[in-house]
Amino acid sequence: MQPEVEINFTNKPIAPKHQSVIDRKTRETATSWTKMSLFLPKLTCKKDIDEAIKGVAEKVLVLRFGRDEDSVCLQLDEILSKTAHDLSNMASIYIIDVEKAPIYTRYFDISYIPSTVFFFNGQHMKVDYGSPDHTKFVGSFKTKQDFMDLIEVIYRGAMRGKMIVQSPIDPQNIPKYDLLYHGI
Repeated sequence: MQPEVEINFTNKPIAPKHQSVIDRKTRETATSWTKMSLFLPKLTCKKDIDEAIKGVAEKVLVLRFGRDEDSVCLQLDEILSKTAHDLSNMASIYIIDVEKAPIYTRYFDISYIPSTVFFFNGQHMKVDYGSPDHTKFVGSFKTKQDFMDLIEVIYRGAMRGKMIVQSPIDPQNIPKYDLLYHGI
């Protein structure tokens, strides 16, 4: 029986959990990024996620779906943790392990990691990134400023009652990926 291989946002297979394909330099960088994910609160079950969605009021709720050991997730966690304080009046940021929240992973069709989903007052906020999927941001943001600009646009749009907003991020800074439709 072959181990299951998952696909990340770059359309390259992620190694099965028992294999390590990370080189030494990447491992050292990932170790420094791991420290960043320690500063972000984690939601570990459906109940916690439901409470966050219902409980965060008048702020953008940012849910990062991924894995703690994935290098791209760790890179995104660094950006999220470095901006969390600056955005604390506009956003609450949480990280979620895809293995611990299979219901939401399926519901949001998290095929690539990391994937970031946004809510405002319990409503799922959609963003037009110029891609076919407006429900989530797939991949890591190129810069802290890209993430901060996106949160500000979502916040301002939500305060005006909009459910979908136009992404302020330069299209060259948005990762490209192919949509996968399971069971069709």
